Amino acid sequence: MTLRREDDRLLRGRGRFADDENRVRQAHLRLVRSADAHGRIVRIDAEAARRMPGVIDVVTAAELAKDLGEVPVIPMRMPRGDEPDGCLQPVLPVDEVRYVGQPVAAVLAEDPYLAEDAAEAVEVDVEPLPVLLDPGTAEPIMSVRAEYGSTEAAFAAAEHVVELTLGVQRHAAVPLEPRALLAEHHPGTDSLEIWGLTKVPVFNRDVLAGMLGMPAHRIRAYPMDVGGGFGARGEFYPEDLLVPWLARRLGRPVKWTEDRAEALVALNHSRDQTHHIAAAFTEDGRLLALRDRIVHDNGGYLRTHGVMVPELSVSMLPGPYRVPAYSGRADVVLTHKTPCGTYRAPGRYEGTFAREHLLDVAADRLGIDRIELRRRNLLTPAELPHRRPIHALRTDVVLDAGDYPGLLELARSRTEDWRAEAAARRGVGYGLAMFLEKSGLGPHETADVIVHPSGRVSVHSGGTSLGQGIETVLGQVAAAVLTVPAAHVDVVNGDTELQPFGMGSWASRSSVVAGSAVHVAALAVVERAREVAARLLEADPRDVELHDGRFAVAGTPGSGLALAQVAEACSPGSPHLLPGEEPGLAMRRRFEVAHMTYPYGVHAALVEVDADTGKVDVRRYLVAYEVGRALNPALVEGQLIGGVAQGLGGAVYERFSYDDAGQPTAATFMDYLIPTAAEMPARVTTVLREDAPSPDNPLGVKGAGEGGITAAGAAVANAVRDALELPGSVGALPLDPARVASLAWSEAVSG
Repeated sequence: MTLRREDDRLLRGRGRFADDENRVRQAHLRLVRSADAHGRIVRIDAEAARRMPGVIDVVTAAELAKDLGEVPVIPMRMPRGDEPDGCLQPVLPVDEVRYVGQPVAAVLAEDPYLAEDAAEAVEVDVEPLPVLLDPGTAEPIMSVRAEYGSTEAAFAAAEHVVELTLGVQRHAAVPLEPRALLAEHHPGTDSLEIWGLTKVPVFNRDVLAGMLGMPAHRIRAYPMDVGGGFGARGEFYPEDLLVPWLARRLGRPVKWTEDRAEALVALNHSRDQTHHIAAAFTEDGRLLALRDRIVHDNGGYLRTHGVMVPELSVSMLPGPYRVPAYSGRADVVLTHKTPCGTYRAPGRYEGTFAREHLLDVAADRLGIDRIELRRRNLLTPAELPHRRPIHALRTDVVLDAGDYPGLLELARSRTEDWRAEAAARRGVGYGLAMFLEKSGLGPHETADVIVHPSGRVSVHSGGTSLGQGIETVLGQVAAAVLTVPAAHVDVVNGDTELQPFGMGSWASRSSVVAGSAVHVAALAVVERAREVAARLLEADPRDVELHDGRFAVAGTPGSGLALAQVAEACSPGSPHLLPGEEPGLAMRRRFEVAHMTYPYGVHAALVEVDADTGKVDVRRYLVAYEVGRALNPALVEGQLIGGVAQGLGGAVYERFSYDDAGQPTAATFMDYLIPTAAEMPARVTTVLREDAPSPDNPLGVKGAGEGGITAAGAAVANAVRDALELPGSVGALPLDPARVASLAWSEAVSG
């Protein structure tokens, strides 16, 4: 098994993170952020700050508009086209603030401490306006729908109807490394170098170029190590314009590093949905229809994700089940909170919790075993591929290869003793949840594979490294095709000059789309090399074979040419090149995909609940996951376990809350609780299956990045409900001590 190549430098403290980068004469940026949730900006008085020693400049929306002609708004990366006017966030507000933490001015100083002191000296006079916090009272700005079949007729004909109202509170990615950005402008060429753009650097470069009125090719974003992404970091935020704009305006490098307090109010939040979900059943528990009405609180603005999260909620909610009729609608509202975006398994974490918790409640009301109810309604292998007449992110929903009932049975058998323990002990509960994921969103990805005369191989990928091990995996893919050791392959991700056509890493697409692009580019290199090797060996190319990095004529494996020798023969001026033939042994290829692939899995949890204190102890946990093909099983396992940790955080601990004035009440880690090693079960069991390779890409892979988190909220909620012996639902996540104690008390009183 190939070890993670990134670990050598990271474990030795040799990583290259954005805050590690410095330039001579760099100025330091600090943002002045709104202390009001909603209000009209009356004035911004920066004179005292400007007079402070070491302060270089203070800028507001007025200076930005004067320089650029207007205050730019941040565009969506995947707009639908029906978003209303006024929903996008301006880089700096002109006359109105919409959430606490919104940047309203930028301070430049000679060091970060002076910048922070000066930012505190800037006076922002805001006339308060009404603060809207309850999404249930907000008027939707738009609705997102997915539906097929006649749900009304199905509900009318059903023997049983089960309805629940369930909520998922605000969670966020809180990556270990806050954001940082460094920009240097070169006036002679009017070009920019930027360190710190991650996730979608080509998109961010193009947005930045448009805002600055620069050709995109004059902006180069360099690849960096990243301390976690999870969907939130790497999108285009106000700071992503301010830092390079100020570097260009000032004529010297500008650096900004976010602190944790900023990150908790400025980085995208996520989740924050209320589901009014209902299911119609026959007498024997067969699903006739599923219906969900969702209220999605997106905070103060639509950010670069647009309405991607609620769209995924409604399009993915039927999951791996046979659902003859379905109606899903998400009403998107704006409130005066930090804007929302994606966070690992966006829309699916919420929807899976709603659906799977509904199934547990329904099973009890119908008098059917909870696992048996799922088994009766799962799509079978004979029904796959299964096309649903709905769309997810502009692609048809076509559930590819799989055996959903088989994986459910495997998870059941592995956890049967857990279930027996829960049945035998009061206060101990067992919960299980199935989930369907999506991965490999296109429409394309590009990769270059280059073989050097030294024998080393370079891969320039459009994917980006966010800590997920993509360097290792893409190196493995190229090495497998070229039949060379993976250690001989050097991978560069996210360099916009080396790979100007990359789409980045998000939506569990790296192995599927970027990996496939590397695969087809490496195949093209082999075919090019075979032609050249055949000339050198005076053989028919059809008789030339590649083994262990050497080309040889079939039947003579001991002779032949090393790949390095073939690369040398492709050098400029080589007599082995044909007239007009391009020198170099390198190929660029693009992999295109029309729709996504759909991995799936099962989560199971054994919890112990203290009814008096409300404490939930997750004692055992299992994830069974069908990944199609695991290019590196250890990395997949790591992704699953890491996802479980984040999923448990959202299930039990994490919640962004606000007081009546819209002030965040969880703006530090004293109040916003994330799980530590002490809160994790001693061991997370992972069962990795490769029984259903995807037919839609040459590697057969399905994404692995989100399967560890998707059903965590559902599994834990079902286990807590089981432990408390609730006849109804748990109501909402997270299941913090106050909620759990209240549920236990209510059950004791009613019982």
